[in-house]
Amino acid sequence: MADNGGCEKREEKRAPGSGLIPLVSVVVPVYNGAETLPLALDSALKQEVDLEVLVVDDGSTDGTAAVMERYRDDPRVRYEKNQKNLGAAGSRNRGVAMARGKYVAFLDSDDCWAPGKLKKQLALLADTGSVLCCTGRELLTPQGNPTGRVIGVKTVISRRDLLGHNSINCSSVLLDASVAREFPMEHEDSHEDYITWLKILDRYGPAVGIDEPLLKYRLSSGGKSGSKLKSAAMTFRVYRYMGFGRVRSAACFVSYALHGVCKYAGAFLTGPRSGR
Repeated sequence: MADNGGCEKREEKRAPGSGLIPLVSVVVPVYNGAETLPLALDSALKQEVDLEVLVVDDGSTDGTAAVMERYRDDPRVRYEKNQKNLGAAGSRNRGVAMARGKYVAFLDSDDCWAPGKLKKQLALLADTGSVLCCTGRELLTPQGNPTGRVIGVKTVISRRDLLGHNSINCSSVLLDASVAREFPMEHEDSHEDYITWLKILDRYGPAVGIDEPLLKYRLSSGGKSGSKLKSAAMTFRVYRYMGFGRVRSAACFVSYALHGVCKYAGAFLTGPRSGR
């Protein structure tokens, strides 16, 4: 049986978060994620903050709908199915549009959080005045077992830092909801979340990071960027969508590639996963 990678099983007692207006809206896009979705949702629901969980189903054909039946009596959970396939970016944007919280957190359906993640991030945002906070992450195998690899983050992440290395993992992010609505995710033929972070840092200044593996990140070669060559092309498109010329885009890409080699050295999979 696969290890849970440090993510605890669901607790039956209800955590704080049943108020009418949540503090945090957790957006969970899912596509055929029935096997891993419960662990993701349970790790969110046991966070000790007032929250709502918005599950956006992008046309799953597996048992995702049946999994969501387990949560139908929890008022914190809302389940919506897209009428047509929107992709990861569109599904996240739909979740952000539905969000009632002051803050938005993203959580992919095959990732999960360590206890206390959101509370620590809320405290750091309050202390620093930043609009975006991310955390370090522990890499898991596709089966959910720890790889022994942890990827940290800087405590302050500037736009310049981010141009050479996307250290902000989407499932680790907590940000101001109004900012999430101001900069929706676009260009799904690239790394749409990376573009969003760059735009936010350009407008609002540095992000802040918690250098702890509060995100348990499941590696997979089956995501939209599972191929290294495909992921490389998508990264180059990010810089082009940001309006950079070919020379500057190439310089940023070289730095990105070097960081990527170091980041995933020793990991089990052939490439990083992104998307839903």
